[in-house]
Amino acid sequence: MSLPAYPAYRDSGVPWLGQVPAHWEVVPLKRLASFAGGGTPNRDVPAFWNGDVPWVSPKDMKSEVVHSTEEYITEAGLAAGAASLIEANAVLMVVRSGILRHTIPVAINDRPVALNQDMKAIRFDEGRCQARFLLRLVQGLNDLFLNLWRKEGATVESIEHSYLAGTTIPLPPPAEQRAIAAFLDRECGKIDALVAEQERLIALLKEKRQAVISHAVTKGLDPTTPMKDSGVPWLGQVPAHWGVHRLGTLFFEATEEGEHDLPVLSVSIHDGVSDRELLDEELERKVTRSDDRSKYKKVQTGDLVYNMMRAWQGGFGTVTVPGMVSPAYIVARPKTCAYTAFVELLLRTPCAVEEMRRHSRGVTDFRLRLYWEEFKEIKIALPPREEQKAILGFLDRECGKIDTLIAESERAIALLKERRAALISAAVTGRIDVRGLVPAEEAKAA
Repeated sequence: MSLPAYPAYRDSGVPWLGQVPAHWEVVPLKRLASFAGGGTPNRDVPAFWNGDVPWVSPKDMKSEVVHSTEEYITEAGLAAGAASLIEANAVLMVVRSGILRHTIPVAINDRPVALNQDMKAIRFDEGRCQARFLLRLVQGLNDLFLNLWRKEGATVESIEHSYLAGTTIPLPPPAEQRAIAAFLDRECGKIDALVAEQERLIALLKEKRQAVISHAVTKGLDPTTPMKDSGVPWLGQVPAHWGVHRLGTLFFEATEEGEHDLPVLSVSIHDGVSDRELLDEELERKVTRSDDRSKYKKVQTGDLVYNMMRAWQGGFGTVTVPGMVSPAYIVARPKTCAYTAFVELLLRTPCAVEEMRRHSRGVTDFRLRLYWEEFKEIKIALPPREEQKAILGFLDRECGKIDTLIAESERAIALLKERRAALISAAVTGRIDVRGLVPAEEAKAA
C-alpha cells in the first residue's frame, strides 16, 4: 500500500520524533491528561471481593479493549483499596510488570473499572486528545518509549509517573486523530485477521504433530500388525509383539554429584532438556542458581531427566550433552537397550502425562510432585530396539515436515506484525497522510 505524505512538515524540536506535519502540535502528555493509579483491597476481607466492579490487573490486558476481568471487587473493596473508579474510555497502561522488558500493554476500558497498583489510567479532555489515538501512539512507538524511559532512569520492570507524564507526543487536531484511529482500526483489523488465520494453522499443525507422535509410539507404523490388550488402562491395545515394562525395569535413579566445569542444564515443558547452560533471561521462570556446583546432579547423554513438580505438565526430557541439573530434578539413567528419546516421546503423549499426574502426590495441582518411587511403577509398552529406531526415524522425518510448515507460518506472523507496527508508527507520527482514506462517518465513529 503506497500512502501519501503530508504537504508540509516542520521540525518538532524533539530529537527522537524529528519532523512532524506543519499543523500538528507537540505536547507533553501531562498537559493533555490526568492520571489515576490503583490498589488492592485486603484479600483477607471477603466483603471486598466478588462484587460488581471489574478490577483490572496486568493479566487482564490481553486485547485492545478490556471487556471483562478475572477478578471483581465490591464498592467497599474499591474504597478500601485506595483505588478510584475509572470511567469508560480511559487508556489503561501497565506500569509495573516483568512484561515491560518486552512491551507496554495498553487498552481502553469500555465500562467503569478499578485498577490494581501495577496499572495506570490516562484520561483526556476529548476536545484535545482521543483515547484511541493515544492507544495507537503507544502501540506504534512501543520500543521507542521503552528505550526513552530507560535512558531517563526507568527500570526494566517499572515506569515511573514522572517519565510517563513528561513524555512529549505528536498531536494532530481531534478530527484528524479520529481519522487516524479509524484508518488504523480498519487496516490493523485486516492484518489481525491474517495473523489469526496463521495462528489457527499453527494450532492445527501442532495437533497433527502430536497425533502422529502419539499413534506411532503407542500403535507402531504397521496398521496390519496384530494387537493385544496391554493390561495397562491408559495404554489400551498395543502391538502384540511389544513388551510391557515398569519404568523401574528400564531406568535407575542416578544421584552423582555435579562437577564444576560442566554446564547447568535446564528442563522445559516445551523443549525438554537444554543442550547448553541458558542465560537468566532465557529461562522460563526465575531460577536461583547456586555457586556450589557440587549441589547439582551430574547427567550424561541418554539420561531421562524430569522436574518433580512439573512432570505432570511435560517437564522432562532426554539429555543430549553431559552436564548437571538442579537437585530438584530426578535423573533416570537407562539400564536396558531402550532408546530414551522413544520413552520421552511416549511419556509426552496426553494419556501418559495424565498418568504421571495420577501418580504425583500433593494437595493441589501446583503442589504435585512425582517422586522416583511412584515414577518407577508407571508401566509403558515398548517395541524391539530396532523398531524403536525405525519409529524415531519416521517421526524425525514427519515432524520435520510439520515443523517446517509451522516455522513458515511463524515467519509470516512476524512479518505481518512488523508491517502492523510500521503502519501504526507511520500514521501516528505523521509520516503518512490518511485523511483522504477514511470516510467522514467512519472517522466520526472512531
